Amino acid sequence: MANNPDTTNPDSQTGNQAADLVRKKINKIYNKEPDTKEEIIEVVELQKPRSKHQEYMMSLTESGRSLAEIQTAWHNYYLGLTDSEKHAVWQEFYANHDKQTEKDNQPKDNDLNTESPTGAATIQSNNTKTLKHNVAKSSKTRSVSDIKQQLTKKANKSANRKLKTKQHFQSLLFGVGLGLVVVLIMLFGFFNDRFIAPFITPSKSVSATPIIIDGSSTVADGSSKVIIPKINVEIPVVYDEPSIEEDAIQKALERGVVHYATTPDPGQKGNAVIFGHSSNNILNSGKYKFAFVLLSKLEEGDVFYLTKDKVRYGYKVYKKEIVAPTDLGVLGANDKTATATLITCDPPGTSLNRLIVVGEQISPDPTKNAANPNKNKKTDQLEIIPSNAPSLWQRILNVF
Repeated sequence: MANNPDTTNPDSQTGNQAADLVRKKINKIYNKEPDTKEEIIEVVELQKPRSKHQEYMMSLTESGRSLAEIQTAWHNYYLGLTDSEKHAVWQEFYANHDKQTEKDNQPKDNDLNTESPTGAATIQSNNTKTLKHNVAKSSKTRSVSDIKQQLTKKANKSANRKLKTKQHFQSLLFGVGLGLVVVLIMLFGFFNDRFIAPFITPSKSVSATPIIIDGSSTVADGSSKVIIPKINVEIPVVYDEPSIEEDAIQKALERGVVHYATTPDPGQKGNAVIFGHSSNNILNSGKYKFAFVLLSKLEEGDVFYLTKDKVRYGYKVYKKEIVAPTDLGVLGANDKTATATLITCDPPGTSLNRLIVVGEQISPDPTKNAANPNKNKKTDQLEIIPSNAPSLWQRILNVF
């Protein structure tokens, strides 16, 4: 900016080193106004004798007015200047701007505001950039030690703060609730076989309608089933399991009830033995875990049926008893020509005892039955009658 007080005459600025640069640009931007914020920054930083325009701007900045009021006042002041005075204002602005650009070593033509210096958006943008720069600079100068101390103070303050009665109650309530959930889960795992599963009787849903059998007919379809009309049971019988080992029997029980391989088939002389679950862990595999849960409701004189090879064999119950799991005698023959024994665990949900229901064949005529090809097979390798599958907790304990 020129020191010559005659700012109305452009020719008087020939001593200014920036005059040549300004003259090259003045034709292109003559009708543009210098940026208000740039003018303020240049005046403060350069600290040189001010022109009357700069003096006016300084008086505005020190007046305590808001930025919008300063902007409006400067705009009105600028509009009231003559063309030569406006020309002088631009000379001052660009002279100082070029010096600042050389100082920062960042010459960018697009930094020159191409809009009116009175635009609020320009000033607000510059202020935002300055604020972000200061914040970033402040963050960088914070050491790790300062951050650690600040966090430690906050943690100590939080630790020393006493909980209110309501907060204590909420903590207690949460702890008790969580404990109850854990207890319920444990009880479910331990006792669902004994107390929960017996109340679930899927055997009733095997047939949606009561089962009615024509006792005079012995013709059946090709499927192998056990049918007990009194308790509405109609479940597949597995005849193709050759082993009597516990693991093999348990696997076969997932497909229905199981015929003991060492006993005769229906239609043969002797005692055909069928085993089924009374109850089991609801998490175990298979959909016949509750096949014989209602078997205890059968009484002497009730009838059940076994179908095999398109023949229906009818049996009338004449004996029901509870025996120990080690009583293997129930698997052998009895004093009847042809019988069928249904076996399950008792009480439902446990493996403490075995419920035995024995029926004598009443149709077709048992005297026409074939001989028992398995009568010489022994069960010496057995120690107990098969039971319900291991419970959830038994499985867990066996792992450890």
